[in-house]
Order: sequence, then C-alpha cells, then structure tokens
Amino acid sequence: METRERWRPRFLLPLLLQLLCGGCPRVGGCNETRMLEKLPQCGQAFADMMHTVDVWKWCHLSEFIVYYQSFTNCTEVETNVVGCYWPNPLAQGFITGIHRQFFSNCTVDKAHWEDPPDEVLIPLIVVPVLLTVAMAGLVVWRSKRAGQLL
Repeated sequence: METRERWRPRFLLPLLLQLLCGGCPRVGGCNETRMLEKLPQCGQAFADMMHTVDVWKWCHLSEFIVYYQSFTNCTEVETNVVGCYWPNPLAQGFITGIHRQFFSNCTVDKAHWEDPPDEVLIPLIVVPVLLTVAMAGLVVWRSKRAGQLL
C-alpha cells in the first residue's frame, strides 16, 4: 500500500495536462524521441509495483490488475502529452517489451481435444439413433391403437 501511494502522485501532473488539452495530440505532431524518453518512467513504476507481488502470482491478472491499469494509463498519458496518438507502433513495442519481461512464462494451457476411440464413439451415436426410431415407432403404433380403444 505504501508503494502504491508513493507511485500515484508522479502521474497526476501528466493526467491533468491531458485533461486540460482534451487528450488530443498537439498540432506540431508526434515527438517520438520524447515519447521514448518518457515511457520508461511508466515501465519503471510498473516494475516497482510488480516487485511487490510474489513472482508466482505474476500470471494471475487479479493480483496486479490495479498496477497494470496504472501502467496503461501512464503510457497513454505520456504518449498524448508529447503529441502522439495512443496506441502507436512505438508505444506498442514498449508495452510488448514489458509483457516479455514480466509475463513470458505465462502460458495458457489449451486442452487438446481428440475423438474418443471407436469402441466408445459408435455406441454414443447408434444408441440415440435407435432410441429415436423406437420412440417414433411406439408413438405411431400407439396412435393407431388409440382409435381402437375408444
């Protein structure tokens, strides 16, 4: 908690500047050099926050979502302050680098689906088909017989 409070004030001024200018890039265009100088501040602040989280929790977004949101906001504000749009290829490259640094070991284990063996598959198909035919036959037989009972 102490680190989080210490981190926030650094980004209030750029946020205020963004609100005052309407979040629009300046008329002079994008200063990519300045943007690449400013983005590492966001990365360092995010790194400081991530080091307060246990490494084994880095793949659980719920453990650091507040830090990641602050990082995203910071990159957006810093990019807009220097007159660039967000996201842009340079900012995306920077963000990708941060992802490689912290989340490269986070893989999504996808289930490998395969058909069951024929000994299982054939009965799973044949039994419902036979039951459907048998039930339809029973309904027809019963409907013909119902007229005889009345």
